[in-house]
Amino acid sequence: MVERQIRSRGVNDPRTLHALSSVPRHLFVPTELAEQAYEDHPVEIGHAQTVSQPYMVAWMTEALELRGTERVLEVGTGSGYQTAVLAKLAAEVFTIERIPDLARRAQQTLDRLGFRNIHYRIGDGTLGLPDAAPFDAILVAAGGPAIPPALKDQLADGGKIVMPVGGRGSQDLMLVTRRGATVTEKALGGCVFVRLIGKHGWPEA
Repeated sequence: MVERQIRSRGVNDPRTLHALSSVPRHLFVPTELAEQAYEDHPVEIGHAQTVSQPYMVAWMTEALELRGTERVLEVGTGSGYQTAVLAKLAAEVFTIERIPDLARRAQQTLDRLGFRNIHYRIGDGTLGLPDAAPFDAILVAAGGPAIPPALKDQLADGGKIVMPVGGRGSQDLMLVTRRGATVTEKALGGCVFVRLIGKHGWPEA
């Protein structure tokens, strides 16, 4: 998976590649779909959600340029697979999920794998986690119409956000960087994600 789907497409950061190689992706998908876990596409995990395509996980992770000391916020725990990759690369991961069943299952899997640097929350991820801010990096695993203002506000100086931004059917992967009071946004390329639901995302209906 790493060689054919990720490195061959230009993801070259050694730490990111090692993290992808060391997380057993098949444990984060339903048992009946385990044979699809390492294929080049998202996999359904229930509640109209998916675990992202392996390349997309790697691309978003590499863009954050994590070095091991960071406090990271993940919006959209989902299956917990992206959470595990981030936890391999950062000091602490705060992950928030709006669907309690997914949050519970993800935590059970991550606990079994021995992760101890992950903090779990259930709620509206578009509001971030102001009580735990600021964050050195924020990864949003769903597509919204714009970067939620709360996430920009909770970003530390020098920090980065990666998030799909656009319409309901397709988005651009955006990289947001804070330098003092200046916040810049850069489009990295096209992508397709499930909708980001919340106050600063799409409505539930």
